[in-house]
Amino acid sequence: MTSPIDNNEQRPAILDSLPYYDNDLEQYPILKEKVEKELAREPKPPPHSIHPLLPPRFELFKDNPVLAAELARIEANQSLSSIDTVRYQLPGPASTPGTDEEWQAALRNAHAQLEHLRIRHTNLALLQTYGANAWRINNYRLEETAKQAEKALEELKEQTTQLNRDRKNAQASTRYGAQLTALETKWTELLSSILQIEMANVALDAEVKHLHRKEAELSTGM
Repeated sequence: MTSPIDNNEQRPAILDSLPYYDNDLEQYPILKEKVEKELAREPKPPPHSIHPLLPPRFELFKDNPVLAAELARIEANQSLSSIDTVRYQLPGPASTPGTDEEWQAALRNAHAQLEHLRIRHTNLALLQTYGANAWRINNYRLEETAKQAEKALEELKEQTTQLNRDRKNAQASTRYGAQLTALETKWTELLSSILQIEMANVALDAEVKHLHRKEAELSTGM
């Protein structure tokens, strides 16, 4: 059984920036230039890479190569290939008057074309009977799917806006911003105190050396 401590240790750390609090880049343009130069020196991420915290890309039609190829064709802006009309033709024998094998092949082709036309007639009859209702039902389902997608998009936008609002409040005008400002002020004061102590030490060191020299001069005079 895994303890809560182990779960916390295994959980990846999320590092959040402070865009609503750190405004040094806007106040000091020279810092922004330095940051851009450093970013230009960094190796570029591979193309089509995503943030490590985001889920992996979802591959459409992974189990259907025909639909995957059609999607790739549409993404490449390639035109749809024309319909092959050779199989709808009824060519006769190539030679005159033709051999028995050629006439048998032509007869089989004619039977296949007749069967194809019969199936087309059946499909057209079914479409005329049930096609209108099936089309309406499909349109209704598509409309419901579109409404659900739009609703999910609006909810995601609202969550994003609320998250940014919470981050701004937490960083700029509430506890974290005030705490960071207090720590920065304290750091500045401590740094100033250290510099004053160092300057006092230098002055005391100079005074001690002066007293040593004066003591040496007095000892020499006696």
